[in-house]
Amino acid sequence: MIVGTGNVGASIAFALLNQRTSVNELILTDINQDDAEGEVLDLSDALAVSPSWLKIRSGDYSAAQDCDICILTAGANQKPGETRTDLLQKNARITQDIVSSVVESGFHGIFIVVANPMDVLSYLTWRVSDFPSERIIGSGTILDTARLRFSLAHELEVHPKSIHAYQIGEHGDSEFAVWSSANVGGEKISSLLSENKRHKIEDYVKNKAYQIIQKKGATHYGIGACTVQIINCILNDERRILPVSTYDDCTDTFYGYPTIVGREGIIRRLDLQLPETEGIKLQKSINVIKSNLKQIEELL
Repeated sequence: MIVGTGNVGASIAFALLNQRTSVNELILTDINQDDAEGEVLDLSDALAVSPSWLKIRSGDYSAAQDCDICILTAGANQKPGETRTDLLQKNARITQDIVSSVVESGFHGIFIVVANPMDVLSYLTWRVSDFPSERIIGSGTILDTARLRFSLAHELEVHPKSIHAYQIGEHGDSEFAVWSSANVGGEKISSLLSENKRHKIEDYVKNKAYQIIQKKGATHYGIGACTVQIINCILNDERRILPVSTYDDCTDTFYGYPTIVGREGIIRRLDLQLPETEGIKLQKSINVIKSNLKQIEELL
C-alpha cells in the first residue's frame, strides 16, 4: 500500500511498474480519494507494456490488513525556501493519524517512511505503531547516496554502480559523505580527488534537492526509484546493504546508516569504524534529529 498519491507516491507506483518486481498487488490511498482513483486509472494504462504484471486498485486504510508493506508518503510538500524540518509539526500530526489508522486495520507488515522530515517521522511511526524497530524503515540517505555516487561516477568517468560510497546521518542539511571508506574498485576516492573537489561534490549532493525544488517545485523521480529498491530488497530477501534510516538504541534515534535489509525488515546495522572527524559529524547530525524530536514530544 502507498499512502499519499502526490508526486512522490505516484512516482513510486510508476517506478514499480517499470521495474521487475515481486509486487503482485498495489493499493493506493489518499485523503483525496478521487486523486487515488485517477492515479489507478492512469497507471493501469502502462500495464500492457510494463515488465511486471500486478493488480492496481484504490482503497482505504482497512485494505492495509493484508499488505506486506505500507509506504508513507502523505504530508505537506516542501516549498521553495523551506527546509525539511519546517514541515515537522504539520507532517507529524498527519503521520500520527495515518499510522494509527493503518495499525487499527490489522496491518502487521513493514512500514517504509518517505515523508519529510523522514528521520523524525520514522521515529514517530515506531512509537505510534508500537511495532518492533526492525519493521520500521525510513528511506534514509538512500537518495542522497545515489546522488553522491552519480556525481562521483561523472567525475571519475565510471559507472555509478562501481562507486562504493555512502552519505549518512540526517536526511537533511547535516548529512555528510563517509570519505574514509569511499572507494571505486578498492581504490580510495580520497586519493583520486582533492579535498576541495570532494567538498564541492558533498555540498552539491546536500543542496541538490533545494535546487530541484527551486526550479520545478518538487523532487520525486529519484526517491520513487530508490524506494522501489527498498521494496524489492524486502520482498526478495536480498539482504543488500542500503543507507536507510533505522533505529539506533545507543542514541534513541533513527538516521541514515548502512544497513542489511531483508524479508523481515532490518537484519542489522553495520559497524563502521569512523575516524574522529566523521564521528563528530555524525553526532552533530544526530543532535539535529534529537532537537527536532523534542518539538513533537507531545506526540511520542
